[in-house]
Amino acid sequence: MICSIRGFGCVEGLAPIVFAAVTAAVLGGCQTTQPTEMTASGGVAAERSAPRSAERYRADPNDPDAAVDYAGSLHAHGRRVQALAVLEQASVQHPKHRGVLTAYGLALADIGHYRRALEVLDRAHADGAPDWRILSVQGAALDQIGRHEDAQRYYATALRLAPDEPSVLSNLGLSYALAKDLVRAEATLRRAASQSRNDARVRESLALVMGLQRPGLPAGSVAGLPPTETKVAQLRQALAQQNGWREPPEWEKPQLRAEGS
Repeated sequence: MICSIRGFGCVEGLAPIVFAAVTAAVLGGCQTTQPTEMTASGGVAAERSAPRSAERYRADPNDPDAAVDYAGSLHAHGRRVQALAVLEQASVQHPKHRGVLTAYGLALADIGHYRRALEVLDRAHADGAPDWRILSVQGAALDQIGRHEDAQRYYATALRLAPDEPSVLSNLGLSYALAKDLVRAEATLRRAASQSRNDARVRESLALVMGLQRPGLPAGSVAGLPPTETKVAQLRQALAQQNGWREPPEWEKPQLRAEGS
């Protein structure tokens, strides 16, 4: 299980899993493994640390680590817009800080601003040393805006850096499914499942893709969508959940300032 780091650890519901893993790895806060099943313990830890992170941030809002810590606490409690605002301000003050840029890019993706997230995450890679975790998140963001071939190139690069990494394989499998290559999708998700036997989300994604290959099975229960659109919606939802994201309502998406303004 991913250890809790800077408030982006295990929480109830759709936890910000990739948010936790990538930020933790970039900041060097703990060793990470592939995400597995969730427990309430991380949520309790985040709740206990919330006052401390808020006090630390108020004491020195220019401290980039304090900003990431505080934003993580806000995010873990569902206050995604406020977390994004903290990280946006930190990114203006620290435009080259990898931890800030990583957290900010993931927060943008979490709230549905995928194109902006891609721009920010591009800057989060160390010079000459791309991070496979960030590449995988960038691939997932590209998939969400329909650029599946580009996404698959990002996953391929990530897999060269981290061969057989199940989280990347799972993202790649869903990307193939979104591109209507269900045979490759199933094979890739089976490979991911064999590398990550305890991750229920990988098994659920595999079951979804297997179901899509069987004509006559119910397409799903996404209200108001015809069968084809329902299948695509299910795949996008699976990809979002796998990366700890959700699709927010339009009114919740904040108006973002241009960087440096």
